Amino acid sequence: MATRNHSMVTKLILAGLTEKPELQLPIFLWFLRTYEVTVVGNLGMFTLIELGSHLHTSRYYFLSSLSFTDLYYSTVITPKMLVHFVTEKNAISYPDCMTQLYFAFFIISECHMLVVMVYDRNVGMCNPMLYNVTVSYRVCSCLVIEVYKMGLIGATTHTGWMVRVVFYKDNINNHYFCDIFPLELSCSSTYINEVVHLCFSTFNVVAPTLTILGSYVSLIASVL
Repeated sequence: MATRNHSMVTKLILAGLTEKPELQLPIFLWFLRTYEVTVVGNLGMFTLIELGSHLHTSRYYFLSSLSFTDLYYSTVITPKMLVHFVTEKNAISYPDCMTQLYFAFFIISECHMLVVMVYDRNVGMCNPMLYNVTVSYRVCSCLVIEVYKMGLIGATTHTGWMVRVVFYKDNINNHYFCDIFPLELSCSSTYINEVVHLCFSTFNVVAPTLTILGSYVSLIASVL
């Protein structure tokens, strides 16, 4: 087999949101303020629920888990992006990029957490007499664990297939963080990656969306 001349990529260049210097500072300040609001809001919500004994119910337990997931996901992406706004070259090493890609996929957990919260409200309004039995502390804990397990499985699967992709000389990623589709810099086939992404998108985005819509239809029917 003939040997191919190639140069393996050890770092990637993130193109960011804009190449215009006059827009760098306004965008930096906007995202910094947005991130501050996200951190303060989610930490405040989480702390308030933990300190308030009267808030230790399933509804607020799920809400605190959602706040934690939202804070975690934002922290994975935003700080690195803010650093890139104030540096001349937005470079990220290949291991760091794969790490960010892995933890960013925990957004999957947030999608399923919304489904769990809708299920909680559905039981509370449609079967209020059986609510304490149906949504007990043990059931809440199991649901949250399953939600995080789905995020872990999705992140591991996506990143596992991504590290099999071979990257060569072209290392400019036209995005502001390491996402799956902007990483189309490979000379190897990405067909399996696309199939995996499509399957997981159907299960983790389309299915939760349809479930939430169906739950709201059920709630409206119960009220009427």
